[in-house]
Amino acid sequence: MKKASQAYHQGTPFLSNEQYDAIFGDEGGVGSGESGDFAHLRPMYSLQKYYVGEGEPPLTGNLIKTVKCDGAAVSLLYSDGKLVRALTRGDGDKGKDITDKLECLQLGTVADKDTLQITGEVVPRKTITNARNFASGALSLKSVDEFLSRVQEGDLAFFAYGVEKSTGKYSDLFLRDLHILNDWGFETVLHAELYPSVPTDGYVYRYNDNDMYHQAGFTAHHPRGAYAEKTRDIPVETTLLDVIWQTGKTGKVTPIAILEPVVIDDAVISRATLNNYAFIEAMDLEIGCRVKVIRAGKIIPCIVGRA
Repeated sequence: MKKASQAYHQGTPFLSNEQYDAIFGDEGGVGSGESGDFAHLRPMYSLQKYYVGEGEPPLTGNLIKTVKCDGAAVSLLYSDGKLVRALTRGDGDKGKDITDKLECLQLGTVADKDTLQITGEVVPRKTITNARNFASGALSLKSVDEFLSRVQEGDLAFFAYGVEKSTGKYSDLFLRDLHILNDWGFETVLHAELYPSVPTDGYVYRYNDNDMYHQAGFTAHHPRGAYAEKTRDIPVETTLLDVIWQTGKTGKVTPIAILEPVVIDDAVISRATLNNYAFIEAMDLEIGCRVKVIRAGKIIPCIVGRA
């Protein structure tokens, strides 16, 4: 599993997002759990998950609903209106310094002299296969020039979803926070739906009243005043008929699963990318075996395991 985690954060995963989340959860991110990282001004929590149709939602009341962008979470530290440091989410308490990369993206101009933390998600605005891996891998690159090529390739952008002071809330209302960020020139999760190609992973529901949000408290992993709503993909079973190797435009050779045709979301699926040989080994796949298939993000055919 250590190899899977390292490959994921290096931008060369052999597990799909769904498989990685099933093993590690989706609260990790670039640089998770590594030493030598810098502390966030405020902790970056993961979110408790609620799957539609599986019981009652964990919160009721005056909630704000926003899309859940599916990229790489980061924090921006501002002081005296200037960007001091940008960090990957890491383990939620500390993250890696990626200031040189975030300075390459179009950010707002903070009109506040206080020390603030703006949190958000780096995502591609172009349609990219394995968008979360693409964003995380880009932030892991050592060369800024290489990062800039990824920015151009995927139209990488930062979408803010929160702003806080060291003591907690910024304003009285979460929705007001987002509008303030927009006034400063930041794109926020309120605008993410304007880009159909921006990868999303459900919705986030959060108390609008920031006092209520903080008074609800926090577990070691997530706030009690917010949750992520998701729809669980139901895998469809079919047979792995063959594996062929396909050479892409960059010369990369990728294994492709040839499947007994099966209908998923009104689309006939007969092929699925297998990423690489390590992925095949991890899934214990062999010709003739029954496999479980989903369309990740309602688009990409993906094998999530043996049936």
